[in-house]
Amino acid sequence: MTDKLYDLMNWPKIESVVYSEEDKPQRILGAFPVKKGMLIQTFQPQASDVKVKFKDTGKIYPMEQVDEEGFYAVFIPGKKKMNYRFLVTEGKEEIQIEDSYRFEPLITGEDCVKFSAGIHYEIYQVLGAHPMVRDGVFGVQFAVWVPKAVRVSVVGKFNHWDGRRHQMQRVSDSDIFELFVPEAKEGDIYKYEIKMRGGLVLLKSDPYANTFELRPNSCSVVGETEKYKWSDSAWLKKRETTDYHRQPISVYELHLGSFQKKGKKTFYNYRELAPMVISHVSELHMTHVEIMPVMEHILDESWGYQTTGYYAPTSRFGSFNDFKYFIDELHKAGIGVILDWVPAHFPKNGDGLMCFNGYPLYEPSLENRREHKRWGTYAFDYGKKEVSNFLIANALYWVEEFHVDGLRVDAVSSMLYHDYDRLDGDWTPNIYGGSENLEGIEFIKHLNSIIKKRNPNVLMIAEESTLFGNITAPLGEEGLGFDYRWNFEFMNEAFRFFGCDPLFRKGYYNEFLNTMVYACNEHYMLPFSHDEVVHGKHSMLNKMTGEGDARFSHLRLMYAYQMVHPGKKLTFMGNETAGEYEWCESLTPEWKLLKKKKNAGVMKMISVLNELYQTYPALYELEEENQGLEWINNTAINETLSVFLRKGSKPEEDLLVICNFTPVHRENYKIGVPYPGQYREIFNSDDKAFCGTHGVNANIKTAREEECDERAYCLRVKLAPLSVSIFERVLS
Repeated sequence: MTDKLYDLMNWPKIESVVYSEEDKPQRILGAFPVKKGMLIQTFQPQASDVKVKFKDTGKIYPMEQVDEEGFYAVFIPGKKKMNYRFLVTEGKEEIQIEDSYRFEPLITGEDCVKFSAGIHYEIYQVLGAHPMVRDGVFGVQFAVWVPKAVRVSVVGKFNHWDGRRHQMQRVSDSDIFELFVPEAKEGDIYKYEIKMRGGLVLLKSDPYANTFELRPNSCSVVGETEKYKWSDSAWLKKRETTDYHRQPISVYELHLGSFQKKGKKTFYNYRELAPMVISHVSELHMTHVEIMPVMEHILDESWGYQTTGYYAPTSRFGSFNDFKYFIDELHKAGIGVILDWVPAHFPKNGDGLMCFNGYPLYEPSLENRREHKRWGTYAFDYGKKEVSNFLIANALYWVEEFHVDGLRVDAVSSMLYHDYDRLDGDWTPNIYGGSENLEGIEFIKHLNSIIKKRNPNVLMIAEESTLFGNITAPLGEEGLGFDYRWNFEFMNEAFRFFGCDPLFRKGYYNEFLNTMVYACNEHYMLPFSHDEVVHGKHSMLNKMTGEGDARFSHLRLMYAYQMVHPGKKLTFMGNETAGEYEWCESLTPEWKLLKKKKNAGVMKMISVLNELYQTYPALYELEEENQGLEWINNTAINETLSVFLRKGSKPEEDLLVICNFTPVHRENYKIGVPYPGQYREIFNSDDKAFCGTHGVNANIKTAREEECDERAYCLRVKLAPLSVSIFERVLS
């Protein structure tokens, strides 16, 4: 080694690189102008020889090994330009590689400030793995947030999984590390190797990766470079001007992995699934699908609710461009797409978010706020701005990059309360001594605020089961700002009521109808969801009381009652088959049953109901307002029936609804109505077309001027047993 070269060496920094403890390797690696020339340094473990080749002249300079671990350096007199590459010999092979450390950092101080403040809403464009071309060189820009790290490296096949080779550069004095790696390319698997104080070394997947290996493997994957060309502009333009609170919303909840299966262990691709879903949902006349979490997850049995890759559509069904195609095709078919999204908790995978830097990072530091024991997962720490930013940017990612029309936010209750599903002594109160999760509440408000600011007509739906108030009230009115809240009481009361022998239903009558009384307290979605047809809760048909045909009558009655009840509608895939068995994620629904008349009749009725729902404004236009429903009779406890009007903005649009909750056939039953004239039955759940007993009102009915139910006029109608009837006024 020449004296000149020796004098240029920063031996302490060389040692920090060699021992992989350098958080700013660009202070020592790369090319540096020095007096009378240039100093180039590189760390190439296991190399037997390294040379520098300049691209402009083709001239080659041998480098000197200044540390036996593989640190090489060369002083080149008079040279100022830095456009070079290395010729590295390992074994008998010489390869040409670019120098990652000659590329200047891309992440700015502004990026770091916004992220630390929790307001970098496009942080996924900064962190993660992004293929790009820099100075004519193809490679991948990697970046990750790791507080308290001594050193972070990106590792993969491109560097023999050797954390010494691509030590990442800390950005300024932040906790973000970045590096451009020319050797990496689309499709490469990778992880981050994190070295902490005390020598602990962790191997972690990328929290911002947009692609992962197929489970059970868990490596992050450098995603596709091809930009997807959308063709749903007409849908998006229509969405911008749609007031969904005055429009029908009927949602088909969907588990992509079991909707249709190619084989026991193989799945259809997103592109193959698109026409299948479109055909079936269109036949049912649903307005939207809600897809159970499609974000990457390792455990099939978690149904996606234990998310391991928040920014990655699961590779089970293809790539993220394949998933964009799926959404694009549904939009072109006039079907909206809502995603289940899980910002409440994450699984305890060793290479995932759990103790990402060896300490609680994404999860709370307080042990008795950290774990959801029943789920076996960890909660998020919403008080950390970077964690909040991770989740809010993730919501925006699905909305803005994938064009989704709404997010159904899972397990909101657990985000609102520290004591949710925890025993006394297993949780820590907030600073005021209460159980409310103040940081969680603030996170939700921030989330809904920014979603609505940037995407006003994207739906935010809360799966919330407690008595927490104002879930759907506007943020300016001390609300949380959701568009809709799942009405669990409607669902629970319906199952209790229709699972009860009709002889005893009058004992539940008031509680059952009570959900109509408070239907406008919040904006509700009425769910018959996947959670209700698993784990011993029985199929929808087997929740019904009775045997044989009676169960089908009860089921048709319950589905029809959901449609005439104020609130948006949701049903889980397979509910329309009236099957005997619970849903299982490894099996498709009992589609073969639709060849049977009774089962096909249930699906036919659901299809007709959805058509009615979208055709008659009285069923949706004012369903979130008190004036949208007017009781005719809600006190017929002994007869166990109810009569009411569903009202539109115009009196002539009003519909008369009669629900007979008993198996009693009634002829010439007297019903009070507010208007004179003629009435036509437009729907009867006991119609022969639905495999009922054909107990319909075939003829037009004329209202007589005779007091009934405190109304000036009355109708005489036939009430089929266990039926819902809907009448419209006949206008001349």
